[in-house]
Amino acid sequence: MKRNLIAIAIAVFTLIAARSADARPRPHSGGQFEANKTFGLGLMIGEPTAISGKYFLSRDTALDFGIGTYYQYRGDGLHIHGDFLWHPVVIAKTEAFWLPLYFGIGARFFDHRNDHVHIGPRVPIGISFDFQNVPLDIFLELAFVFDVVIIDRPANDFRADAGLALGIRYWFD
Repeated sequence: MKRNLIAIAIAVFTLIAARSADARPRPHSGGQFEANKTFGLGLMIGEPTAISGKYFLSRDTALDFGIGTYYQYRGDGLHIHGDFLWHPVVIAKTEAFWLPLYFGIGARFFDHRNDHVHIGPRVPIGISFDFQNVPLDIFLELAFVFDVVIIDRPANDFRADAGLALGIRYWFD
C-alpha cells in the first residue's frame, strides 16, 4: 500500500511540475471566503496519510475526500473518508494567500487488516493556506471520528478518535 501511495505521489508531483498555471483572481470581499479554484488533488500526511481531493460546489462550500492509510493503536488499515465542508470566514488575507477556517461533516470507512471494520461520522476542522497566484493550497486539519458501526466486534464497542493531518493540493481549475 505504501509503495502505491509513493508512486501516486510521484505522478501527482510530476504533473504539477510539468504544468504551469495560475489561480484565478478573487474579488476583494469582506471577511468571507470566496473560492477561486474548482478541483484540487494532492496528499495528506498524518492521520490519515492519503490521497486528498477537494471540489468546490459554491464560493464557500466544498466536498473533500481521502483514500489511504490510518494508524490506530491496534494497527493500520485502509481509510476512506468524504466530507461536506463550509468555509465561513477568512482568518487572514495577504497578497500571497488567504487563510480560511473550515469545518464540516462527513463519514469514514476504516478497515483494519484481517481484523474488523469501523464506519462512522467524521467532523473535520481546519485551516488552509490558499495561495493567490499559484494553483496550490496547504492545509492543516483535525478530524474527530466516531465509530458507530464496528463489524466483527461486540455491538457495544463504540470508539472515538481524532486525527491530525497536514496536506498539499494542486488545483487543476
